[in-house]
Amino acid sequence: MLKNRTSLTHKVRYAVSNPARIAPYLKRTARDSWLRVKHPNHVDYYRAVMASDTSRNPEAAVGSQTHDRWLALGKMQFDYLSEHGLAPGHRMLDIGCGNLRAGWRFIDYLDSGHYYGIDISPDILISAKQTLTTYGLQDKLPHLTIAQNLTLDFLPDHHFDVVHAHSVFSHSPLSVIDECFAHVGRVLAPGGFFDFTFDRTEGTEHQVLREDFYYRTETLIALAEKHGLRGRFMDDWETRKHGQSKIRVDQPT
Repeated sequence: MLKNRTSLTHKVRYAVSNPARIAPYLKRTARDSWLRVKHPNHVDYYRAVMASDTSRNPEAAVGSQTHDRWLALGKMQFDYLSEHGLAPGHRMLDIGCGNLRAGWRFIDYLDSGHYYGIDISPDILISAKQTLTTYGLQDKLPHLTIAQNLTLDFLPDHHFDVVHAHSVFSHSPLSVIDECFAHVGRVLAPGGFFDFTFDRTEGTEHQVLREDFYYRTETLIALAEKHGLRGRFMDDWETRKHGQSKIRVDQPT
């Protein structure tokens, strides 16, 4: 979490320690290089990455190599939010809802119609609908919607008590995060909050293959403040067995 994965020293050490991963890494590098040429815009590029990953394994596409891990990571997200302010009557916007790894638990917990999941990938949203059917949650009437960007312009003002983005900013350049911060305040209800995870570094901010982005905590808090949002680092999330860190932002009263 705190290493610079682009440094030559890190790459050499990682290759020596994990020789079996060299070939898959080179294959992914070649694929991503081609997709970046084909899709210069980052959102279009990452949508293509998700289409490629989802075609092989939707659970792996959202970062879970096994079904047990998929279940565990979803439960981790749900447990944390339910212990930190989420209530059944809240309206929730889940940015980057994926195939409902955590979303099916939120849908089951929240009042009918109170969950709104968006994602840039139509492929993963098809998988999300399959998850919804698997868990028999059709009667909860969740909204699952494709999004082109994070302007959130199709959503109503001051509607959502909780906005959630897990493993979204870890795959986003600052321009995308800035776009989200510029608009999320409009859709937050009074007293609402926005929780997001990110890949944290205490050194040089960097990215790997334009898929994974590493930021300093103060960079993201300052960016949120630029848009009138107050941010704080969620220290107790660090005790969970997850590689990313978490920040909560809200609007000062």
